[in-house]
Amino acid sequence: MSQANKLVDQLEDILPQTQCTKCGYPDCRGYAEAMASGEALPNRCPPGGIEGIERLSKVLILIYPQDAFELHPTIDPECGVERPRPVAFIDPQKCIGCTLCIQACPVDAIVGASKQMHVVLTEWCTGCDLCIPPCPVDCISMINVTGDKTGWDAWSPDLADIARKRYHERDIRLDREQKDNDDRLAKKAAAKLQSVNSESPQSEEEFKEQERKRAIIAAAIARAQEKK
Repeated sequence: MSQANKLVDQLEDILPQTQCTKCGYPDCRGYAEAMASGEALPNRCPPGGIEGIERLSKVLILIYPQDAFELHPTIDPECGVERPRPVAFIDPQKCIGCTLCIQACPVDAIVGASKQMHVVLTEWCTGCDLCIPPCPVDCISMINVTGDKTGWDAWSPDLADIARKRYHERDIRLDREQKDNDDRLAKKAAAKLQSVNSESPQSEEEFKEQERKRAIIAAAIARAQEKK
C-alpha cells in the first residue's frame, strides 16, 4: 500500500462515517482523499466537530506545516455547525410512501415500500439530513437524541464502524441491482431481436421497418454493454 493510500485510510478512520456530504464531497472517503492531497482543510466535518478537527490535524501536520487546528479552530460555516446527534423521524400521518427518502439514505436506515408508510431504523440513522430535501410532503424531522452532547461526544467509534459497513453494503446492493436490471434488459432486447429477425418482410416498407427495429434494439444492446 502506498503512503498516499495509508494517509487516506488514516484520515477516513478518524471521520465519523455519517456520509452526510456536508463537507462538499460525495462521502467520507472522498473527503479523506481531498485532505490527503491538500485539496481540503480538516474543518469541513460538522459531525466530527472541533474534536474531529484536532484528530485530523494531528495526522495532517506533514501537509500543513503550521498546526491546522490553530489555523482553523471552528467548523467551516459553509458546511454547517457542530450539533447534538439527531435521528430522522417520519410522521406516519403525512408519509405518502413515495420511497424518495429510502433512495436518499446512505446507510439503508429507512424501510418501507411504495405507497406504504416508511419507518426510520433509529439505531442505524446517522443524522445526515439527506432524507429531508427529497421529501415532497415535509413529513421528516430531525430529533435530538444526545441532549447537549455534540460532535464525537454524541457519536462513537462503534457507531462509525456500523455506518461505514452499512454504507459499503448499500453500494454493493445498488451495484448488484443495477447489474441484475442490465442483465434483464439485455435478455429482453435479445429476445426482441430474435423476434424481429424471424419476421419475413413482404414489401420495401416492411423491410425498412424491420431494419429500423433492428437498429433500435442494437443501440440498446450497445448501451448495455458499455456499462459493463
